[in-house]
Amino acid sequence: MTGSGKGGGRSDGKKGPSGRSYRGKAGLTRQPKKMRGRKVSSQRWLTRQLNDPFVAEAKSRGFRSRAALKLEQIDDRYKLFRPGMAIVDLGCAPGGWMQVASMRTNLGRGSARLVGIDLLETEIIVDSDIFVGDMMDNNMLARVRDAVGGVADGVLSDMAAATTGHRPTDHLRTTALLEAALDFALEILNRDGFFLAKCFRGGAERCVLDVMQRNFNTVRHVKPAASRQESVESYVLATGFHGDGLTNSAENSAPDDDETGSQSAPDGSGFSPI
Repeated sequence: MTGSGKGGGRSDGKKGPSGRSYRGKAGLTRQPKKMRGRKVSSQRWLTRQLNDPFVAEAKSRGFRSRAALKLEQIDDRYKLFRPGMAIVDLGCAPGGWMQVASMRTNLGRGSARLVGIDLLETEIIVDSDIFVGDMMDNNMLARVRDAVGGVADGVLSDMAAATTGHRPTDHLRTTALLEAALDFALEILNRDGFFLAKCFRGGAERCVLDVMQRNFNTVRHVKPAASRQESVESYVLATGFHGDGLTNSAENSAPDDDETGSQSAPDGSGFSPI
């Protein structure tokens, strides 16, 4: 499959539905077979998947999802994983992020631990623990906590609520998952641990980000190249957990953008993109 590199772009200067040009050598975007009877939105999704170079790369490398490449790209830049780490993956199905975490922590070759939980069945990752259940259930989270050894060096969450088509509603529902994942991370993280979670940009997550800024050295928005450009999806990455905000509840306001521990973006938002 040809991406948007030199010599493979569209001659009219327009980009495909994912923000990139997927024109092949013949000058035509590849079309999936058996489109009759499918909704227009399904047709667009299938065409995008068929022509997306990241989908092709993930498949060729044996990853279970293109999301694995997102985590790789984030880790390549921010160096989150180290051998021997204890990692929890909330909403782990189909297991792409667990594949990356297992390789980069040297799971099975030392003290590394990897635990995942999802409502859906997830194919086993050797030497990991995977639970089928609701991460909003305290009993399930207790099992996750026990399996990882009581503490973790990193908490991952690629969870997103099932979409309704109404963007404000979808944003609020996904933000609720982000808040629940953060609550768990604050309970289980080791000092200097990290938290990485899906986060749709909007306004409702501001209070969640404030909590992160009080408890981590650095908080930033990141959007890896494998995340489609037109998507509202981004990730929030909090590193250097110290937990001071858990004991000092009087700090109810967000720190200034130029305060130590909060990275300021060029637009003054307080968060820097990848």
